[in-house]
Amino acid sequence: MKLIKDSSISRRGALLGAAASGVFLGAGVATAQTTAPLATPPVRRNISSFSTSNWRDHFDNLNHGAILCDIDSRAVQYWSEDESVYKLYPSSVPESEELTKRGYTSVIKKVEGPSWRPTPSMKIRNPDWPDYFPPGPDNPLGTHALYLSWQYYRVHGTGDTRKIGRQSSNGCIGLYNEHIKELFALAEVGTQVKLF
Repeated sequence: MKLIKDSSISRRGALLGAAASGVFLGAGVATAQTTAPLATPPVRRNISSFSTSNWRDHFDNLNHGAILCDIDSRAVQYWSEDESVYKLYPSSVPESEELTKRGYTSVIKKVEGPSWRPTPSMKIRNPDWPDYFPPGPDNPLGTHALYLSWQYYRVHGTGDTRKIGRQSSNGCIGLYNEHIKELFALAEVGTQVKLF
């Protein structure tokens, strides 16, 4: 195999092209790959697909603003009442469909530095969990929480950044702590919320 030097081809491009064609470049010699590919499963990335929506497809108006939690794309969108502010955040979503609640609700309370108690069903699934988590860096609700009109459901922060972009919650919607802090400042009690 003859390699042609072209200044428009980068070393990385050449290596990627060789890998795609099944050629192994090692010790200055080009040889065809003769070993079977490793049986390593593909890496699942900790990302959101960031599917955006138009608020008009979900809400009749923007009175008090609106928060849209998209379970499938694992993203939270926010619109201010006057439409001057729009935000899009990656989020964690419930682990399973049985833990997922969909529909309309609203923000009924805002708490900075929330404490947290596992729900009775969480304690059944995780009996080793403590009965109470005080505010602080290890609190599962992170630094800020928006309490929804549905009992036990929140849009909250998390210190465990590995959860964002994944099906990893027990029903709530989780955001990076810096994102929930920003959303907390924007949203008000009465903000409309839809989980879909």
